[in-house]
Amino acid sequence: MMRIILFLITNLSVMILFGSILSLLGCWSSTTFELMKMAGIFGFGGAFISLLLSKSIALSAVNGLIISQASNDVEHLLLKIINVQAKKLDIVAPQLAIYDSIDMNAFATGARRNSALIAVSTGLLKNMNPESIEAVVAHEMNHIASGDMITMTLIQGVINTFVIFVSRSLAAMVFYWTSFINDQNDEQFDVRSSNYCDINNSMVYIIVSIILEVVFGMFASIIVFWFSRYREFYADAGAAKLVGCRNVIAALQELKHSYTLNTSNHITTLYINSIKKSILSDLFASHPSLDKRIEALQHGTYLNKSSYFFK
Repeated sequence: MMRIILFLITNLSVMILFGSILSLLGCWSSTTFELMKMAGIFGFGGAFISLLLSKSIALSAVNGLIISQASNDVEHLLLKIINVQAKKLDIVAPQLAIYDSIDMNAFATGARRNSALIAVSTGLLKNMNPESIEAVVAHEMNHIASGDMITMTLIQGVINTFVIFVSRSLAAMVFYWTSFINDQNDEQFDVRSSNYCDINNSMVYIIVSIILEVVFGMFASIIVFWFSRYREFYADAGAAKLVGCRNVIAALQELKHSYTLNTSNHITTLYINSIKKSILSDLFASHPSLDKRIEALQHGTYLNKSSYFFK
C-alpha cells in the first residue's frame, strides 16, 4: 500500500507542476485538467492492464504448461522448492509453469505477490544441478516477495503519464504559438478563443505530440530499465540469503558458461538470464550483465541490505 500511495503522490505532483506552468504561461489552461485526467487514465491504465494480463500473456508467449501436481522427479523437486521458500518468505506459493526452450532461463510474473507465477525452461532443468535450480527459483521468489512486478508497473505508469502529459502539453504550446504567428495581424486574437478550441483535430498538434511521445518515451524508459537492473542485484542477494551465496554464484556462472544465442522465446521481464552489452545498449537493458551480478555477490555489495523496495 505504501508504494502505491508514494507513486500516486509522485504522479499527481508531476501533473500539477506542469499544469501550473501551463496556466502561468496562459497556454491551454481551460483544458489542462482534462489532459491531466486523460494522461493519468491512459498512463496507468495501460500499465495495470498489462500487469493483470501478465500471467496469461507470458504463458501464451512461451507456450508454458502449469504444473499443479508433480508427474516426475523434476516437477516434484520444483514444487517442493517453491513451497519451502514460500514459507520462508511468508508468501503464498506461486504457480509453477514449465516451458520448452533450449535457453536456460526462468521468470516470474503476476499482479500480486500472493498470486504469482514462476516459469522455468526445460533447458534449465536439463542442464542445471538441483542446487543451482534451487538458486534460480530463489531469485524469482525474491522478485515476487519484494513486489517487484507491481513496483515496476507503478513506475511504468508514472513514466507513461509523464510522457503523455508533457508531450501533449508541449504539442499544444506549439499549436497555439504557430497559430498566433499565423494570426498575429488579427487584433482580436486570443489563445483561448473558440477559433482554437478544436486542438485535437489539428495536424500540427497530432504530429508534434506523436513525435514527442516517441522521443520522451525512449529517454524515460532508461529510468524503468535502470530500476529493473537495480532490483536484479537485490533478487540475487535475497536468493543468497535463502540458499547460500555460493549456490547463487554457481548458478550464474553456469548461465554465463552455457548462454546461447538462441532467442526463440523472449520474455525478458524478470528473467534471471542476461547478456553482456555495449555501454550504450546497457542503458536500455533490463538486466545487468552476469559478470556484474557475480561480482556484486562476491563482494557482498547488497547482502547486508533489505531486498525489499518498500518493507
